[in-house]
Amino acid sequence: METSKGSRIERPVPRSGIRDTLLLDQGYQPLRVISWRRAICMSFLGKVEMVAAHERPIYTVDREYAAPAVVRLLGPYRPQQYVIRFSREGVHLRDRYTCQYCKQRLTRRELTLDHVMPRHRGGPTSWENVVTACSPCNLHKGGRTPGEANMRLDVEPRRPRWVPPSRAALGLEEVPACWRDWLPRH
Repeated sequence: METSKGSRIERPVPRSGIRDTLLLDQGYQPLRVISWRRAICMSFLGKVEMVAAHERPIYTVDREYAAPAVVRLLGPYRPQQYVIRFSREGVHLRDRYTCQYCKQRLTRRELTLDHVMPRHRGGPTSWENVVTACSPCNLHKGGRTPGEANMRLDVEPRRPRWVPPSRAALGLEEVPACWRDWLPRH
């Protein structure tokens, strides 16, 4: 690009290194992914603070800004009232990837889902009747209730009011390195 006097104007390098921004609530819990443009606007309005930045900055005509990778809301977050759908991943997140009988923390692949009231006895597949269990505990319990199997549940299963978004819920195949501290590891 040339000016009227024939000198060349240098354009900044394209912003291909800038990605989206992870939005956290006041307690550093992940809420959703927003565009970096929206994060910058929210920052200028005093609604968020930047927690982590991408390596490549954002260039304007006369300034350079850090590209927000993770931002935290400064005000309270009022979640929308919606029904949280039952899912395997949701049960794992609710139970914190822990067997509800032996309290052992495991990976997603090592955990199974267990019906507290067995399905063959009319137990529904619902938040209030399904818990995570390791394979040995699930096999030991079999088609019995925890009381009949002489096993105790760590926590009574309930429908969660909120489930932190997983990689799948955020629409991500790969999590950026700067987000890993705030997302579930499984």
